[in-house]
Amino acid sequence: MARRGPSSVDKAKDFKGTLNKLLKRVSTYKILIILSFIFAIGSTIFAIISPKILGNATTEIFNGLILKISGTGGINFNTIKNILITLGILYVISALFSYIQSLIMTSVSQRTSYKLRKEVSQKLNKLPMSYFDKQNTGDILSIITNDIDTIQLNLNGSATQLVSSIVTIIGIFIMMCSINVTLAILTALVLPVASIVVMIIVKKSQKHFVNQQKYLAEVDSEIEEMVSGHSVIKAFNAEEKTIIKFDLDNKKLFEAGFKSQFLSGLMHPIMNFVGNLNYAIIAIVGAVFAIKGKITVGNIQSFIQYSKQFTNPIAQLAQISSQIQSMIAASERVFNFLDTGEYIDNGKLKATSVEGNVEFKNVKFGYNEDKIIIKDFNAKINAGEKIAIVGPTGAGKTTIVKLLMRFYELNSGEILLDGKNITDYKRSELESVFAMVLQDTWLFNGTILDNLRYGNLNASDKEVIDAAKTANADYFIRTLPDGYNMVLNEETSNISGGQKQLLTIARAILANPKILILDEATSNVDTRTEELIQKAMDKVMMGRTSFIIAHRLSTIKNADLILVMNEGDIVEIGKHDELLEKKGFYAKIYNSQFEK
Repeated sequence: MARRGPSSVDKAKDFKGTLNKLLKRVSTYKILIILSFIFAIGSTIFAIISPKILGNATTEIFNGLILKISGTGGINFNTIKNILITLGILYVISALFSYIQSLIMTSVSQRTSYKLRKEVSQKLNKLPMSYFDKQNTGDILSIITNDIDTIQLNLNGSATQLVSSIVTIIGIFIMMCSINVTLAILTALVLPVASIVVMIIVKKSQKHFVNQQKYLAEVDSEIEEMVSGHSVIKAFNAEEKTIIKFDLDNKKLFEAGFKSQFLSGLMHPIMNFVGNLNYAIIAIVGAVFAIKGKITVGNIQSFIQYSKQFTNPIAQLAQISSQIQSMIAASERVFNFLDTGEYIDNGKLKATSVEGNVEFKNVKFGYNEDKIIIKDFNAKINAGEKIAIVGPTGAGKTTIVKLLMRFYELNSGEILLDGKNITDYKRSELESVFAMVLQDTWLFNGTILDNLRYGNLNASDKEVIDAAKTANADYFIRTLPDGYNMVLNEETSNISGGQKQLLTIARAILANPKILILDEATSNVDTRTEELIQKAMDKVMMGRTSFIIAHRLSTIKNADLILVMNEGDIVEIGKHDELLEKKGFYAKIYNSQFEK
C-alpha cells in the first residue's frame, strides 16, 4: 500500500512557476477579474469614507451639546439627519459593490475549477497505461476532488481580499493623514511589527499547509482501497490492521491540519493585541490633542475607528498568504498531473479497410527497461485466423496482446497490421479495430442495456439484444428484475461473476471488431456455460482475426494456430494435434491438466 506519487512532496518545489500557470488559466477571465477588482475597490473606498462622515455627526452632536449647555444654541438635527442619510447611502453602495464583486469572483473560481476538472478528465484519456501501473488511484481522485476544490475556494476569497486589503491600508492611511498626520504616523508604526509577525507565521505554517494536502491524498487513497477491497479485508480478517493503518494516516492529516490552522489562527489574536495597543496610544495622544484644540472629538472617534480597521487588513493579508500557500500547493499537484507525459500519437493512417493481418517482428519489451520480459518475439497471423497463445504464468501472453493494442510502446522491433506499422495508424483508428474481453470484467453503475451499448454507442436496442443472444446472455438477463433495464450497482455485485463475463462478451460482439482478443474470457464461468460461450464465440470469430489467451487448453483445441510461449519467447508453434505429437513443452502443459 505504498502512497508515493505527486503528493509526496514536503513543499511546493516551484512556487513562482506554479503561480504563473494558475494566473495563465485565470487570465482567460481577465475582464471579469478587472470588473471584480473595480467593485472591490469601490466597496472598500465607500467603507473607508464612512467613519469620517460618522465622525462629523459626532462632532455636530458634541458642539450642539456645548451650545445647549451654554444657552447659545442646540443640536442641529437636520444636519445630523443629512449626515446619517449620506452614511446610509454609502453603506448600501459599499454592500452592493461587495456583493457584485463576490458574485463575479465566484463565477471566475467556478469556471476555473470546471476548466481544470475538464482538463484532468481529458488528460486521463491521454495517459499511457504505464502511468496507471505506477500511480495510486486514490491520489488521482484526490487531485480531481480535494486539490481542485482547494484552488476554487481559495481563489474565490484570496484575490478580492488581497485587493481590498491593500486598498484599505492605503485608503485608511490617507484618511488618517487628512485628520492628523502625527497620529497617522503613530498608527503606521504598527506595520513593521505586523509584517514581522506575518513573515514568521507564514514561514512556519507553509510546510504544514503542503503536508495537509499530501496527507489528505493519502487518507483518500486509504479509504478508496478499503471500500473497493472490503470483501478481501473481511475474508482475511484484516479489519484491525486496516484500521490501524488508516489511523496512522488520519493522525498525520490531523497533525498537519492542526499545525497549519493553529499557526494561521495565531495571526488574528496577535494582530488584535497589536491593534489594541495602538488603540490605547491613539486614545491617549488624541485626548491630549483634543484638549489642545488640535483635533475635534468627532475626528478622534473617526481616528480610533480607522486605527482599529488599520490592523484588520494586515491580518487579512496574513490569512490570504496562508490561503495562497494552500492554493499553490494544490495547484502544483494538479499541474504536475497535467504535465505528465501523454502517449504518443503521430499516426495518420485510417483503419477503415483493415483486413486483420498481424505480424510481430523481433519484438522486444519490458515494463521496466532494465527487465526485459519479451525478448525476441516473431509471429505472422493471417486475417481471419484463430490464434491461441498459451504458456505458464508470466510467460508474456497478456503482454503480447497489450502491445498489439498499443497500450505500451515497444523497446525495439515492430508490430505490423496489414503490413503497416501500428504506430502509423491514428490511435483512435487503431483502437476501433479491436475488441477485448478480459479475465477481470469491468462494468459500470448503470442499466445492463447501457453497459452492453458501451461496445457501440450508436447501436439500437435490437442490435444490443441480438448481441446478448449471440453471447447466450439473453436468457439470464430476462430472468433478472427489470431485465435489460436492471441497474447494476457500483460494484456490480448484484450479478454473478459468470454473468458479468457473459455481458462483457456480448459487449465485444456488439463492437463488431476486425480483431477479437479473449484473455481468459471463460475463466469465470461453469463448464456448461463455457460450452455455450465457445459455440457463440466460434460464430463471432468466424471471418475475424482472433487471439485467445487460455490456461484451460481444452478450450483452444480447434485453434488455427497455437503459439506456445515461455519466458518471453515462442518455444513451439503449430496446431493442437501436431504439438501433442511433438511431446514437447505444450504436451507437458496439456497433460499436466489431466493428470490424477
